[in-house]
Amino acid sequence: MGQKNNSSVLTPIIASVCIFVYLAALVFAGIKLYISIDERRVTAEREFFDLADRASSAGVLGFMDQPFISAIEDAIAESRTIEGIIISGPEGEYAFERERGGVISWVNDSPRFKPRFDLIRDPLFLPLHIEGLRNVNIQAAALAVDYSLVTGVLKQTLIMVLAALALAFFTLLLEALLGKNRSSLNVSSAPFREPVVPSGKSRAGDYAPGQDEIKARPSRPPVQKTEIYDKEPAYNDAVPESGIKREASGGFRETTDETAGEESADLHRGEAQGPRGLFSPHGNIGWEDYTLERLAAELHRCASFEQDLVFIVMEFRNLRSGGGFYNEFADDAVNFFTLRDLIFEKGERGISIIYPNIDLDLGFAKAEEFHSRIMSKHSLASKTDLCIGLSSRSGRLVDAERMVFEASEALARALEDPVSHIVAFKSDPEKYREFIRTKGSG
Repeated sequence: MGQKNNSSVLTPIIASVCIFVYLAALVFAGIKLYISIDERRVTAEREFFDLADRASSAGVLGFMDQPFISAIEDAIAESRTIEGIIISGPEGEYAFERERGGVISWVNDSPRFKPRFDLIRDPLFLPLHIEGLRNVNIQAAALAVDYSLVTGVLKQTLIMVLAALALAFFTLLLEALLGKNRSSLNVSSAPFREPVVPSGKSRAGDYAPGQDEIKARPSRPPVQKTEIYDKEPAYNDAVPESGIKREASGGFRETTDETAGEESADLHRGEAQGPRGLFSPHGNIGWEDYTLERLAAELHRCASFEQDLVFIVMEFRNLRSGGGFYNEFADDAVNFFTLRDLIFEKGERGISIIYPNIDLDLGFAKAEEFHSRIMSKHSLASKTDLCIGLSSRSGRLVDAERMVFEASEALARALEDPVSHIVAFKSDPEKYREFIRTKGSG
């Protein structure tokens, strides 16, 4: 429970951190580029004015003579921002570039600056004061973007984004590990905390609220559910006050004083033939005699961790003889439910399954999926050849005997019904708690 809460809190925190890092990277890059462009605009104006002064000074030696041309080319090479110069004079226009064809194109033997997005849009234009010449002008194209700075900003931004992605990746990995740990809790030996039960709690058979119901899924159409309500369920008083005892067939019979001696003799005779080891050789699953003990332990654990639990019993109407069919069926159940130590024999024709940490609806869906697999694999003649009964904890402080009783009654209803092959016992948790409180106060 703690791991689940921690992971659920950790995920939105990490997501918020990643979003913050992405936004911070964008803002950082935008601010750096804006400041760089603004600084380069100021630098370009200063360098252009310096270049114009050098051109005016060189013009004394002769306009467009070699000293003048060399002065212009040197000024462009030393500049950080100027990419090209166009000088217009009485005899025509002259172009100078840092790289040939970079920023200047020729239209009808007249140079023009290319409309590039990375050039400063503000015009850099000045008249040149050259002795003996009139209408001599100079204009320049300056680069607004410092690509070396852009490369550095992108590297820094990429590092921030990669750090956020790495954090998100390790968070997903942690979520996967925590999810695996939570799933392993279903079969782990977690410490039990005994639920608080009123001192006057009655036996399982005493509880009989009128709104308990049996929920069944008919065979046609397969996607519909029908709910069968009984105003006075026939199994409300099915458990006699003298107690219950499990038969080999999975049912219940009354334990009275007359049968006590017989049961004691059977117990002594069965000591030599009782369960040996954890799994039975009949189906390589748990012995039937261990069902109640393990179900009680799982109920205590689920109550401590506020988890639900579904108890499933299933039985064939007529089990095939020979060929190890029951062993194969038990292996199918183990492979599907993946809980070998929570699957037990039930008589000669069925099995019982303890499925922790799921609710009744999910248990119903799982049971139906398993039923469909068995139908297709073993080519059963009818859906009702294999019947299934379910009961769930549903937030109740219910004991193992009560859950076995409810699931067995649901199975009995399925075996009697010619249409519905899966029946689930559904109880009202609030009425059950009220019943427990009433018994405790009485």
